[in-house]
Amino acid sequence: MNHPEIVLILARAANGTIGRDGKLPWHLPADLRRFKMLTQGRPMIMGRKTFDSLPGLLEGRRHIVLTRDPDWQDDGAEVARSFEDAIRIANAPVISVIGGAEIYRLFLPRADRIELTQLAVPFAGDTSIDAPDPAQWTEAAREDHAAEGNRPAYSFITWRRITERTG
Repeated sequence: MNHPEIVLILARAANGTIGRDGKLPWHLPADLRRFKMLTQGRPMIMGRKTFDSLPGLLEGRRHIVLTRDPDWQDDGAEVARSFEDAIRIANAPVISVIGGAEIYRLFLPRADRIELTQLAVPFAGDTSIDAPDPAQWTEAAREDHAAEGNRPAYSFITWRRITERTG
């Protein structure tokens, strides 16, 4: 497979936070449903900490774990040791990259699309990522949702690369 479409899938607070203590610092059911819809039937590439944070294996998806630990393995996980190894193992026309921050940064220069859930408020956390650079990404679609009860306002945003990807 020469050039699969690489899609980063993430949720990000207004201050850039994407995680706290290995978990999402918010509970947004609509985001979880969107994540399932975007990843169903596709290989997902993730870091070991992201794999460990999952409630278990997610049905209907392959779990490719990119790790530097030569001894790491887990039932249901396909282990990759490099970007190239992960792409080769995925061997699919569309690949979902689901985190964490280090994995996002590794794949960002080669990504084609970002599926972002952007929360309208900041959250405290220990892991963050920058917003897409408007010099390289254009907003292709947006669906805004108002705050409801104790849930903050958020937007589902699709970003598409506007410059030639590297690699």
